[in-house]
Amino acid sequence: MSHDEARKIRLIMSLRGRGITDRAVLGALERVPREMFVDPAFLDQAWEDRALPIAAGQTVSQPFIVAFMTQALELTDRTKVLEIGTGSGYQAAVLARIARRVYTVERHPELLLVAEKRFAALKLHNLHSRHGDGWKGWAEQAPFEAIIVTAAASEPPAALLDQLAEGGRMVAPIGGSSDVQRLVRYRRRDGAIEEEKLLDVRFVPLVRGAARASETH
Repeated sequence: MSHDEARKIRLIMSLRGRGITDRAVLGALERVPREMFVDPAFLDQAWEDRALPIAAGQTVSQPFIVAFMTQALELTDRTKVLEIGTGSGYQAAVLARIARRVYTVERHPELLLVAEKRFAALKLHNLHSRHGDGWKGWAEQAPFEAIIVTAAASEPPAALLDQLAEGGRMVAPIGGSSDVQRLVRYRRRDGAIEEEKLLDVRFVPLVRGAARASETH
């Protein structure tokens, strides 16, 4: 067994011990090679349960948070998912191993370009990506049964709640960059939005607008 394989097994066992019980989620984390999504300088930490820095001042989330948020979405192989904040592409790749179709939006064109190359290498044909403003979602493909936001908004973006299907779930960190942020699950039931606080988290802010290439340097 390779060193990475041993680390991966330890990580999966650790996630199970922390309440990640959805077999599809655990299977997806096991099958997605996290080492493909981290900066080469941090390759030795790819299978550790920690967030790691990537380009444009962003991070690849720690595996526990990826697993927790994915589990909270209650995905099946029929679910249509919207992700806001592609980043390295790691979370989207995990979603694509479970859901029927995944749409992901990223405001930084350089990040998106690199992520798309990773998706192609992994042959994730059910994953669709575009450069855009995450606050606006992807209206042309709405409604979605699940929406995941991987950056913290001061309030739940109204456009995203509008794009949530009846019975759909949205999981998003809410709070300012200096506040304690809370991961919240929103659910559309009988036309109304219910909310449930899940746990305290720390994410980079969800910035409005789509960045130009020059802004990421």
